[in-house]
Amino acid sequence: MPSAGALPAWAWSDVDVAVPRPSRLPGVTMAGFRQRARAFGDIAMVAHPSVSLFIELSDGEGLAYDVAGQSRRGSVVLGLLPGQVRAAGCTTVNCLQIRLEPIVAAAVFGVTTGAVVALEDLWGRDAERAEQRLRAATSWDERFNVAEEILGARLSTRTSVDPEVAHVWRRTFASRGRVRVDGLADEVGWSRKRLWSRFRSQLGITPKRAAQLMRFDHAAHLLAAGHAAGRVASESGYVDQSHLHRDVKAFTGLTPTAVAEAPWLAIDDVAWPGSASRGRLVNGRSHP
Repeated sequence: MPSAGALPAWAWSDVDVAVPRPSRLPGVTMAGFRQRARAFGDIAMVAHPSVSLFIELSDGEGLAYDVAGQSRRGSVVLGLLPGQVRAAGCTTVNCLQIRLEPIVAAAVFGVTTGAVVALEDLWGRDAERAEQRLRAATSWDERFNVAEEILGARLSTRTSVDPEVAHVWRRTFASRGRVRVDGLADEVGWSRKRLWSRFRSQLGITPKRAAQLMRFDHAAHLLAAGHAAGRVASESGYVDQSHLHRDVKAFTGLTPTAVAEAPWLAIDDVAWPGSASRGRLVNGRSHP
């Protein structure tokens, strides 16, 4: 943390959030972030059932993303299983975050991503060209349109995942991870072994781990909404509170209490309209 006299800590009240109209690209959502004053940022990044692309638009160095003791700057891609990741630095944040359904991300990036990967490692010089076009835009609306154009061009020239893999992902997502993998294999006419092999090779995660991630995501939003851990465990399909604690620890390295206070979750209902429904309980049951 900064010493006395250093820059003030980053707070969401100092950040402007721009939200576009619904994307014309299925499986793609965006939000723009601009901090009004230079400050110190230190944010725990929470795992999410999407691949997140952060395009750095700051004039300075921007945030540094720390994972497994290694630091990356600039535009980065966070995969489905980023582990313990923090974004930190003394800076003025100005970035575009794009969340991509993993089925879409596989086509956009050409490979599945695990933790934090520099965008230039995936796109080469196209990454710099994309950043330049987005920085040259004079409004967030223009940036959103440019981003859609860039992503749409890559989607039009690349093959997506198997329809069976896409079906299993979307069924698992819709159920918040509370679905049997064997049943899904039967739905698509594949053996369990074939499903696991194809799913993992194309999305970089097993069907079981995907279900765990979606269950965790639902629980994390309930925790952030202020619900007690015991009730969250029950509503999210965990055996008990200790089971919830183990999953939270495995995905983030944090306790349920720390996840409930994670700054990134606090802004979800603003940056991603509709996501807040994952954090509501109605009449003792999770609201869809």
